[in-house]
Amino acid sequence: MTKTDKGAAIQQLKEAFENNEFFYIADASTLPADKTTELRGAFHAKGIKMQVVKNTLAIKALEQLPEENNYSSVFEALTGPTAILFTETANAPAKVIKEFRGKDGERPILKAAYIASSVYMGDDKLDELSKLKSREELVADVLTLLQSPMQNLLSGLKSGGSQIAGLLKTLEEREA
Repeated sequence: MTKTDKGAAIQQLKEAFENNEFFYIADASTLPADKTTELRGAFHAKGIKMQVVKNTLAIKALEQLPEENNYSSVFEALTGPTAILFTETANAPAKVIKEFRGKDGERPILKAAYIASSVYMGDDKLDELSKLKSREELVADVLTLLQSPMQNLLSGLKSGGSQIAGLLKTLEEREA
């Protein structure tokens, strides 16, 4: 790889890191070719981009980004064979990895995950990551919480209105 090619690869990775607040670092190196293709297809179906990278280029790209983003925490995961999974949904890669592994699969291995400046290190965090709620799920939960008091108020008014109507009808029948 020439110096120009390396510079272009670093710039491309830098842009990918800037444009994705969630990314996973994984090792899928010992998978057979057909399984790797199947894995890439599973990621693609969920809108996840899988990119095999050279660790030194990934580190150089991350070093060019602001320090307050806490990217340096993932440097120790950038060893050995590395695939970076870029995603817009924080829990999607973890779910795909768990599903792909099935009951007895052990690859791909999660090395680290960067979730909006929080870093999860190690394959043992896979369950925790798969249980994270997506932005859409969180918005739905908030809307449900906001609607609940209004629904209680409306049902209270509705039942109160029925009682008043019943009272008025009873009083009307008494007078008649």
